Amino acid sequence: MMEAQKKKIDLKRLLIQNNTYIILLILFIVCCVLSSNFLTVMNIRNIALQQAAPVCVAVGMLFVILTGGIDLSVGSIMALGACVTATMMAEHGMNMFVGIIAAMLMGCILGGITGFFVAYTKMQGFVASLAMMTMARGAAFMLTDGIPVKLEKGTLDVLVKKEYGYPIILCAALIVLLFWFIQKYTSYGRIVIALGSNSTAVELAGIRVKRYLLSVYAISGCLAALAGIFIAARSSTGSPTVGDGQELDAITACVIGGANLAGGKGTVIKTLMGAFVLALIGNIMNLMAVPSYPQDIIKGCIIIAAVLLQLFTEKSEQTV
Repeated sequence: MMEAQKKKIDLKRLLIQNNTYIILLILFIVCCVLSSNFLTVMNIRNIALQQAAPVCVAVGMLFVILTGGIDLSVGSIMALGACVTATMMAEHGMNMFVGIIAAMLMGCILGGITGFFVAYTKMQGFVASLAMMTMARGAAFMLTDGIPVKLEKGTLDVLVKKEYGYPIILCAALIVLLFWFIQKYTSYGRIVIALGSNSTAVELAGIRVKRYLLSVYAISGCLAALAGIFIAARSSTGSPTVGDGQELDAITACVIGGANLAGGKGTVIKTLMGAFVLALIGNIMNLMAVPSYPQDIIKGCIIIAAVLLQLFTEKSEQTV
């Protein structure tokens, strides 16, 4: 009797701990059933290319959320990153790699500025990143005069070419592996998680909390700028409207992946799964010709469902 009860508890714990993977698997099966065009090489490749940018943003957002913060500026920094790279290449004849490095450095600096206000002035991340969101978007429009910057074929679009092995997919995969390693096997990753759990205890342990807070926003900004470059590569255009609403998708991916918005909980791999849950939902709705506005409503419902699932999971873990 006790053994049967123990197996039941273990099964319940297993389901709770792996609910993100289960949701993704069920959704994948549903998508295969709903559309014969879903499980094709072309469609899977398109999903991978489309998700290279959102995955990078979600990983950066996760590290901010782990500290108990939030970064609303990622969409605007994506736009500025795309515009900086496109402008440097199209109008100033700069090398592609110089443009990419410049944009990522810019994103890192802007994220660092947000992190500075959060860490050193005790400003809430919501407020600091909201201000940066407005300023970065304005800077993107000023840089381009509100007109998308066109890039010649054979320049930035090499990042999405088959003959080069789809570099943006490989780059996104490397970023996921890098930050998975950082979170799981380095003191930096453990301290970031600890900050969200109990920042006072971390500070009393003699750790310079402010530097870590600043760094996670800098990482988020850098990855957001890189994501903007990925989108510019796919469209061969640096547009100031890039990334509109991307902060919502990044937060949703983290929450679906089990991240706690209060901080201290969340993993890179589950965040990746959360991003692909959103990708599959968007993809199947596009294949079924669902208009964009109903898609937004469905995404909103997903956020509510994800938060409710998170609350249920936390309560269930306490009782198991």
